[in-house]
Amino acid sequence: MDKIILDWEFLAEKLTTWQQMGYEVVFTNGCFDILHVGHIHYLAEAKSLGDRLVVGINGDDSVRRLKGADRPFNHQMDRAILMAALEMVDAVTIFDQDTPLELITHITPDLLVKGGDYTVDQIVGAEHVLSHGGEVRSLQFVEGYSTSKMADKIKCS
Repeated sequence: MDKIILDWEFLAEKLTTWQQMGYEVVFTNGCFDILHVGHIHYLAEAKSLGDRLVVGINGDDSVRRLKGADRPFNHQMDRAILMAALEMVDAVTIFDQDTPLELITHITPDLLVKGGDYTVDQIVGAEHVLSHGGEVRSLQFVEGYSTSKMADKIKCS
C-alpha cells in the first residue's frame, strides 16, 4: 500500500509523470470516514472520466474541525489504506487543511470532481484547475447514502 499512499511531493512528481505520459488525472477529496456504497459508485464514476484517480483524504484534525469532536470514526491512515485498496484508486494522499485548495494548487490535476451535492461554482479548487486548462465536474449523488446518516443509524441501534 505504501506505493499509492503518497506525500504531496512524491504525488506531485507522480502526477507530472502521468501527465507527460498522456494520462488524464482525476482528483477528488473527502473525509471518507465510513466507506459505503455511495462512495464506491462515486469513485467508480470519477475513475471512468480519466486514466488515473487521485483521492485526497481529510486528516483527522481536519475532520474534527469540519464534522465535530466525535469524528472521525476511523484514523486517517486506516481510511487511506481502505481507499488505497480500492481497484479504481491510483493514489491517495492526506491533507490537514479544512479544504483541499493548497493540495489542488500543488498538484494541478486535469479534472477535479466532487459529489452531486456540490455545484461546480462551490467546488474548492475549481478556479485553479480551470485556469490551467482543466475541467471541473459535479458527479451524480447516490441517494440514501451518507456517512452522517449511517452514524446516526448506528447510534440509534
